[in-house]
Amino acid sequence: MKKLTAIVLALVMVFALCACGGNNDKPQTTDNGETAKIKAGLICLHDENSGYDANFINAFKAACEATGVDYEIKTNIEENQAAYDAAAELADNKCNVIFADSYGHQPYILQAAKEFPNVQFTSCTGDTALNDGVSNFHNAFAKIFQGRYVAGVAAGLKLNEMIANKEITAEQAVIGYVGAMPYAEVKSGYTSFLLGAQSVCPSATMKVVFTGSWYDETAEMESAQSLIKKGCVLISQHADSMGAPNACETAKVPNVSYNGSTQEACPNTYIISSRIDWTPYFTYAIKAVQSGKNYDTDWCGDLSTGSVALTEINEKVAAKGTADKLTQVENGIKDGSIKVFATDTWTVGGKALETYENEFFAGHECIKDGVFAESTDRSAPYFDIDIDGIEILQ
Repeated sequence: MKKLTAIVLALVMVFALCACGGNNDKPQTTDNGETAKIKAGLICLHDENSGYDANFINAFKAACEATGVDYEIKTNIEENQAAYDAAAELADNKCNVIFADSYGHQPYILQAAKEFPNVQFTSCTGDTALNDGVSNFHNAFAKIFQGRYVAGVAAGLKLNEMIANKEITAEQAVIGYVGAMPYAEVKSGYTSFLLGAQSVCPSATMKVVFTGSWYDETAEMESAQSLIKKGCVLISQHADSMGAPNACETAKVPNVSYNGSTQEACPNTYIISSRIDWTPYFTYAIKAVQSGKNYDTDWCGDLSTGSVALTEINEKVAAKGTADKLTQVENGIKDGSIKVFATDTWTVGGKALETYENEFFAGHECIKDGVFAESTDRSAPYFDIDIDGIEILQ
């Protein structure tokens, strides 16, 4: 009987310890019962010289200042064991919630989450949290394809102006796109950009070059120059440096940038830029940790949540009437009257797709009610289709 009692008591203690070790939806408090001051950490692939990382850093600082938390930032952290080391160091430095900004950081952030169960970790732009089953590991993204589409409309209006001014013919309305990697995130971005352009300039087509790197100023500049030589009359990008915008400014070719305005450096060619504003997500996650509440394993923002943003239009370069048209398009996306990936607006091999499964969702239908349901079943993009009108250059 004594042995049975001891076993029962031991089990009770184990369950009690397990309950104390998890996130039990209670605010973090001091010994005096006051709400504890938490600390947040951010891991960046590059630093402020990268538009991509600067976008994260600015949003992170804004969220931390708004919520009154201390913070620490690690920059130039490669997508290898260094990411785990940075995460572990931040956890050891008393960070209660830690974010990483690059997809390649993901497995190392997951490793850290398993080893520091009382710290919350988010691998931004990641895609495995839903299946990993680690309660303190999260993913987050935003429907940036909405912003790309809107920016594409601005590009299409510029092409129309160039056609009207007889600078180019309708058949010469070719957009060049400098992409980093042939990932779904990049394909989703340039496809939505072209669809936005075609919604106002139906003859628009696109040529794409991949640099093989998220940040390589020389490669991005040379890729833009190559696209211009191949007849592209407007350039956009999914790469992180000023290489492409600077090439456009030198060649006097209109440019739609990414992750922030390049108007100061490129006043004669810059039109507009789209970006993810991470401030709403960082604020949401930090507040959850402050109050001791769980937060979404996989979170996705959009235009309506303020997580997808566009910069101010450069009226000097943009076509007349661009601002009014973009407001109309943004409102249409928000109210659902405009569906970015509606299958009646694009084809593959001359035919509209009625059904589609991809490697990310084996046995899962991606097309629903005549629309490719991008970033609905998980936050990270999974549109990986090569549509008609886009040529991938080697």
